[in-house]
Amino acid sequence: MANNPGSRKRARQAIGRRAHNASLRSMVRTYVKKVVAQIETGNYEAAKTALSAAQPKLDGMARKGIISKNKAARTMSRLSGHVKALKA
Repeated sequence: MANNPGSRKRARQAIGRRAHNASLRSMVRTYVKKVVAQIETGNYEAAKTALSAAQPKLDGMARKGIISKNKAARTMSRLSGHVKALKA
């Protein structure tokens, strides 16, 4: 429990930041799901477009520390591999 004014303020700020970060993580997951949905339909062009929309979002969240850099890289690698496999 926060006892002094500074720690009370930090606790209040943490609640807001946690909610904001959860929202951003949810947004990134939605972008990834859109790519996966296009991959499952087998449409290469739509999957490529969805991937190009998801990439800057993943990179941005990794840069801000919302998700780890390795998770962003791993996700992009797997998604791009699946999209490339559609072309072949």
